[in-house]
Amino acid sequence: MIRHALERTGTTLRSTLFFFLLLDLSIYSISINARSNEHASFPPRGWNSYDSFCWTISEAEFLQSAETISKRLLPHGYQYVVVDYLWYRKKVQGAYVDSLGFDVIDEWGRMHPDPARWPSSKGGKGFTQVAEKVHGMGLKFGIHVMGGISTQAYNANTLVMDSVKGGAYEEAGRQWRAKEIGMKEKACVWMPHGFMSVNTKLGAGKAFLRSLYRKYAEWGVDFIKHDCVFGDDFNLDEITIVSEVLKELDRPVLYSISPGTSVTPTMAKEVSQLVNMYRITGDDWDTWRDVVAHFDISRDLSGMIGAQGLQGKSWPDLDMLPLGWLTDPGSNFGPHRACNLTMEEQKTQMTLWSIAKSPLMFGGDVRKLDDATYNLITNPTLLEINSYSSNNMEFPYITMARVSGEKHNIHPHVLTGNNVSTRHAFVLTSCKEPKANTWSVVDEKSGKICWNQYSSEKPEKPFCLYNRKALLASSEELYQGKLHLQTNDKAESCLGASSRKKLTSKEYSRGALSPCKLDANQMWELHSNGTLENSYSGLCAVLNPVKAAGASSSSSGVRSWIATGRRGEVYVAFFNLNPVKTTVSAKISDIAKALQNKTHLEGASCKSHEIWSGKDFGPTKDSITIQVESHGPALFVLQCSHA
Repeated sequence: MIRHALERTGTTLRSTLFFFLLLDLSIYSISINARSNEHASFPPRGWNSYDSFCWTISEAEFLQSAETISKRLLPHGYQYVVVDYLWYRKKVQGAYVDSLGFDVIDEWGRMHPDPARWPSSKGGKGFTQVAEKVHGMGLKFGIHVMGGISTQAYNANTLVMDSVKGGAYEEAGRQWRAKEIGMKEKACVWMPHGFMSVNTKLGAGKAFLRSLYRKYAEWGVDFIKHDCVFGDDFNLDEITIVSEVLKELDRPVLYSISPGTSVTPTMAKEVSQLVNMYRITGDDWDTWRDVVAHFDISRDLSGMIGAQGLQGKSWPDLDMLPLGWLTDPGSNFGPHRACNLTMEEQKTQMTLWSIAKSPLMFGGDVRKLDDATYNLITNPTLLEINSYSSNNMEFPYITMARVSGEKHNIHPHVLTGNNVSTRHAFVLTSCKEPKANTWSVVDEKSGKICWNQYSSEKPEKPFCLYNRKALLASSEELYQGKLHLQTNDKAESCLGASSRKKLTSKEYSRGALSPCKLDANQMWELHSNGTLENSYSGLCAVLNPVKAAGASSSSSGVRSWIATGRRGEVYVAFFNLNPVKTTVSAKISDIAKALQNKTHLEGASCKSHEIWSGKDFGPTKDSITIQVESHGPALFVLQCSHA
């Protein structure tokens, strides 16, 4: 009888605990949904098809994935399901990422889903039925789109639609067509055969963009990922117009832009109010170098976390999480391999994304979601930090001791080592950056212009460029003309704004030498204020210091982030970028100073729990110390009080 009573008690207890677990998840889900009605009031969370399917995903595969996400990930706030690029491309022989002539377009030059892969789109239905099914699962539906107009529509010279009045767009007594608005000289840098910018100064150019985004809204799209308009491809005019169109809609559509190569804080400030997410790196893939490449830029843009955005807030985006079962970039077939990152490296990536409050867009094949990956991306502490923490910042005042026991004071962005040499990379940035005003005419006859020798970041030897057409009689003409630039006066190749490929996050965006041609990517203008502006992107050229091969690598050392929780807790994350296990320490008093009295740490006694080891530490008034695995993180939750 006693045994039966205990069994009934145990069953009741388990049922009660299960009830409260469901209640907690329900409250969390309600909280997420309530906040999402405020439009991106927390970093968006969801799934994107790119890392697992590249461009080849079908309707059946997408809906299977959405159903899994609805059941397993939606309770954890993953609410967006996004079809990445080329959903309009026919999957036939000869079709690939930058192929031409395989896309499905309507009479107005607008992209439509490939009916062979998306059968419900037949009859001009577009994504309407897919969106309805996604919404029926409690999820929100998103698509990837390219900037401007397709080369296929340009070649077909399709009419431009007037989505306000209906029918063809008319101005100055005539109808307008694609070849009048497309700017062939401004082709997308990483997909030059696929898309080109439109002339947004023309009424017809604006009308074309309006017809695109109104059509997406009619389909039931909740999320737009707008590519080839940011970073090296910066097109502020198009971003502004699209933002205005989305604002006019009768329901919110979350607006995300990419790619993120060469992004600076100034560029982020220019777009943050227009969008809800903006990529701040190139494509992130499952390599350790890619993970490490995110530390500096996330630090530099931490002040932009949760800034005012389109009908809500905006978030610096560290790109998708390439975890679980994946494919390869540019592949013509779907998921076929496991993530290359070690589990420690995966935990580092997930911890940084969470405490930097990046949107969390999972990229792996959810149909083969293993337990380790599932537990990582649904870790309740990480999701709590990602949604609700504040005062998120890099914390540099840490010490480390490697296996030898030798201690080092670390400031993450100061190089250590005695023989560090520096070279300079030619990169693009906002023309509003003060450092962009550093170019000057050195030789009018040869059209030679140089990076200002008085720059605080000058290279050891002056960096100079030469105008290919050095037929200018005076510096005044040099400043006014379009320049075709070479790295020396005898070169046969010209300098472009960026390499013609989609860069990964680990790669620096450098000017690329290629055969000279009269397209905007290779055309430059030197202004009298000393800025050298690229005609394609409207960005300006600068030289940035880059550590030379053989110098201390940014993939070594330790980094740290801190944040405060909504219940008064303090989060401290350590990241060991070293190839060996390292002991990392931080003083409680230094954390208190960094948070500037936003907590009551000064003089307090703190107990701490480390998430990944599951260990409890404390009480302590002095410091927190732990051995961190190679390429791994430690994440402390500090609960502090005064005696």
